[in-house]
Amino acid sequence: MRTDGSAIAAEVVEAGGRGSNAFGMIEQTLAEAKIEREQIDMLAVGLGPGSYTGIRAAISLAQGWQLARGVKLLGISSAECLAAQAQTEKVLGRISVVIDAQRNELYLATYEITPDGWREIASLKISSPAEVQSQAGADGILIGPEATRWFPGGRIIFPRAAALAELAARRNNFVSGEKLEPIYLRETNFVKATPARGAN
Repeated sequence: MRTDGSAIAAEVVEAGGRGSNAFGMIEQTLAEAKIEREQIDMLAVGLGPGSYTGIRAAISLAQGWQLARGVKLLGISSAECLAAQAQTEKVLGRISVVIDAQRNELYLATYEITPDGWREIASLKISSPAEVQSQAGADGILIGPEATRWFPGGRIIFPRAAALAELAARRNNFVSGEKLEPIYLRETNFVKATPARGAN
């Protein structure tokens, strides 16, 4: 893995947004980092929570790359990336990461962040905004991509691609592609459609 290209990757990915062509972004990143596909030996994938479709697409791309090139894969949560980015931005102390879970609910995880690192205090779960505020307390630091949407005193922080690369560079818990799954804490429920009534 080449971590010296992580800043370039971050700029390309974050400038691209959801509507960008993933393969075009890859080509641009490789060109700007001046490396070839054959030089990539490990891929780190953000598992969310976040845009379910986007995360599924990223996982599929990583799985295909592993099949074609035999690269090693890592999956890292958005909450961890946010904690790492908070440390980079010197947001220190007990912080609560909040991410939109739709249905007027939030994904919540709590970390203790110091200048030397961070550790998880409470693992990711789904909570209501009121529960988040209650758990964080009056002095709690709330961060996330849309934190101020629910909490005016929150701080906007995004899970940067560079933070993902830095986390991945320190890990070796590689997985096979079929074991990569989006972080989605709700049970999947399907309701069978009522059969259409036949013509009289």
